[in-house]
Amino acid sequence: MYLATGLFLVTLVLIIWQPKGLQIGTTAVTGAVAALLLGVVDFDDVITVTKIVWDATLAFIGIIILSMVLDEIGFFEWAAIRMAKLSRGSGNRMFVYILLLGALVAAFFANDGAALILTPILLAKMKYLKMNPLAIFAFLMAGGFIGDSASNPLVISNLTNIVTADYFHIGFMEYAGNMFLPNLFSIVASIAVLRFYFRKDIPLKVDVDLLPEPASVIRNQTMFKLSWLFLLLLMAGYLIGDLYHIPISIFALGGALLFLFIAARYKAVKPIMTIKAAPWQVVWFSIGLYIVVYGLKNAGLTETVAGWIAALEPHGEAASVIGTGFLSAIMSAIMNNMPTIMIMDIAIDHLGYAGHEALVYANILGSNLGPKMTPIGSLATLLWLHVLEKKGVKIGWGEYTKVGLAITPVVLLIALSGLLL
Repeated sequence: MYLATGLFLVTLVLIIWQPKGLQIGTTAVTGAVAALLLGVVDFDDVITVTKIVWDATLAFIGIIILSMVLDEIGFFEWAAIRMAKLSRGSGNRMFVYILLLGALVAAFFANDGAALILTPILLAKMKYLKMNPLAIFAFLMAGGFIGDSASNPLVISNLTNIVTADYFHIGFMEYAGNMFLPNLFSIVASIAVLRFYFRKDIPLKVDVDLLPEPASVIRNQTMFKLSWLFLLLLMAGYLIGDLYHIPISIFALGGALLFLFIAARYKAVKPIMTIKAAPWQVVWFSIGLYIVVYGLKNAGLTETVAGWIAALEPHGEAASVIGTGFLSAIMSAIMNNMPTIMIMDIAIDHLGYAGHEALVYANILGSNLGPKMTPIGSLATLLWLHVLEKKGVKIGWGEYTKVGLAITPVVLLIALSGLLL
């Protein structure tokens, strides 16, 4: 246990610190190799982990490639300006509409897509509107929060969702049906709590006339029109895949590559550059980190966590669901949600999936919302902070944690209440 824990902590610290530009995937794979050499895991464990995460990882890459192509077309910029214009100059309405846009982007393009694509667009528009630093901070923090808190409704909305759905063989429609109400509660609670928290910083009036017309930012009208049809067909593909038990990555990655090919034919993108720019490090990050985490499983951590969850059962369903959700949230905030989701999935599996279905979804809610309490909680937050830093916006860890700890527990409790209902 000491060896497995020490190796995990060293790997996690290097992933967060990234000394001398060390890539997260390189660090994770190095940690995995060390785990093999030290005997923390064996080759059978590597095969087991790869079977668990390959579909989720390739689907994630596909979703990001699709997001990048849509971004090149001007799809997301059009949507952001459209939402801002709909506010008709009301700062409070704009705040709510931008959060609703963030929720939609997170639902269909994953929380990491929202962090990578929507954040720089929002930052540019806030500066264009000549907002003061406090207002910019409020909008950015709120946008970053909704990216995770609204990443629950579909299997494709978060890497943690795909991993868990694959692990427990949960279908696309089954997942969506069970998560509809909790996600709705999460979105409404997020908007209400964020608006209350930042009420003094949200401007009463915003001059939306400073923004360009939405149509002017579309770089390829043909591809923009095709985008809507393609997204509908892609959703239909997910449903067909659900009926015939086809891995979701076949549609997510296959669809993204097809869309990239079509966009290239219409000269809307440069495909080689898009493929190179895709976050391939996430592939190695997912497999490598999960192998390191599997060492913790071998050392007995999952049995310990399973014991904690089992101890909640005598106190009733509400205690089990809320307790599991907050356990997952706290672990995610401390040790990142990627290792947490695997540890918790295996722990719940120890108890038996039948009869514990609600705990699986509570774990997802905790792993998706809990990371917002600290900057190290999720890959999406680390990407979000990195994107902002590149744009000259530095948000301190203390500043971030202060907001996260004030908002997250309330929203998580409300979302878990939706699950209980």
